[in-house]
Amino acid sequence: MVFRLGQVSRSSLRTIAREAEAFEPTYEDIGATVRSIALPAGFRHDRYELELPSRTDGFTRAVEGLRSWAPHVGAGLTVEPDRLPPVGSTVAVAAPLGPLTAIAVCRVVAIVDEPDRYGFAYGTLPGHPERGEEAFVVQHANGRLVFRIVAFSKPAEVLARLGGPVTRRIQQATTTRYLQGLADFVTAST
Repeated sequence: MVFRLGQVSRSSLRTIAREAEAFEPTYEDIGATVRSIALPAGFRHDRYELELPSRTDGFTRAVEGLRSWAPHVGAGLTVEPDRLPPVGSTVAVAAPLGPLTAIAVCRVVAIVDEPDRYGFAYGTLPGHPERGEEAFVVQHANGRLVFRIVAFSKPAEVLARLGGPVTRRIQQATTTRYLQGLADFVTAST
């Protein structure tokens, strides 16, 4: 993880993402969070679900929200590029932490694009405080619009390991903000 003093420009995030393109994900079972298989052993498994408000254009809005990183923006993060890139692309995620900005890099490892299901998964690259993968998927079925986040992870850096319960609480709070971020995007007026 990279720490910078103050806010970080999009051009700096682009540079960090570009530099990380040579790295490979830090885990096996790439794409496991979007497939109907068991998540890998040896990792903490998380599954979150939120039923999104019903709107006639709810699925379309939710898809657009995922493409524009609405869960992340709603959680107070900045992602570069500012639109979901294709599979194999590297993204930089910036999180403000008081006077510092923490930057982590991930690889988009899967995109799900079906008539009633849309989402993506990204996995950690070297330098990320965690090792693992996280998927963000919306599904419209049986009259319900559901947003699911599925992840497997374990600490990769000393700071994350030493943080223990504090690191875990930060992870859970961020995931809650992801869920609310997409819900807010779906219900916002266009």
